[in-house]
Amino acid sequence: MTATDTSPTTGPTRPEPRPRPPRRRRRGAERRPRFALAVTVAFFAFLYLPVGVVVLFSFNAQKSLTVLDGLSLRWYRAFARDEVLLGSLGTSLEISLVAMAGSVVLGVALALGLVRGRGRLGSFAGLVMLVPLITPEIVTGVAAMLLFKGVGVPLSTTTVILAEITFSVSYVTVILRSRVAALNPEIEEAARDLGATRRQALRLVTLPALLPSILASAVLVFALVFDDFVLAYFTTGVDPQPLSVRIYSAIRFGVQPTINAAGTLMLAGSIGLIVLALAIPRLFGRRGGLDLLSGK
Repeated sequence: MTATDTSPTTGPTRPEPRPRPPRRRRRGAERRPRFALAVTVAFFAFLYLPVGVVVLFSFNAQKSLTVLDGLSLRWYRAFARDEVLLGSLGTSLEISLVAMAGSVVLGVALALGLVRGRGRLGSFAGLVMLVPLITPEIVTGVAAMLLFKGVGVPLSTTTVILAEITFSVSYVTVILRSRVAALNPEIEEAARDLGATRRQALRLVTLPALLPSILASAVLVFALVFDDFVLAYFTTGVDPQPLSVRIYSAIRFGVQPTINAAGTLMLAGSIGLIVLALAIPRLFGRRGGLDLLSGK
């Protein structure tokens, strides 16, 4: 008789689970910087808590700056009926629009000149262009006031516009300079090879490529000029005054709830403009990508 194997058939064996390594305590950079986080939270709370109080009390139903008694739009309606504040608001809008246009025109020209200019003069001009960004604004304001008085120009809305353009053109130049440097010069050369003049190539090729950066810098300059106080205070005349200077003149005799409403509106407008300035390049980039996918 032949012996038969009676051992049971076994399937594939499962690997034994490996023991988990012991947890190690976080050391050095792996630990959460709790102290730095606490300092950051305290800093932002100290910075923005007063602004939040102004916004909250602008909706106060009572004429009180210490006790919140219900919510109402009473002081916003009062601001809408105040002819003096509305006149200052119109002056601020006029100054911001004109300064924005002047800064963009000069900034585009300076950015193109600084990038395409060669030699030591271009490098020196680029260095000088950064001076307004690091100079304290109060120094610029006092210097502008002394300049206007020295040449016999009376302080008015025009002097505020000139001072704001001088201060804001550096922001436009810095933003556009990097964009101009990133452009491919072969595209403009191809347009000129196809018969376009230098001006036509600039108008039809270069400026459309710079349009997102131009719009973003324009919105940013508008927000900066609209909220600016130091330059406006030193270069404005008696009347009409920008809204920031008018608010400062009013709070010297006591803070009124209407001022809280005006400040809240200025804050909301500035935040909206800054968000728009940050969103414009992304919107244009997404639109350009869609146009490429659709074959346009």
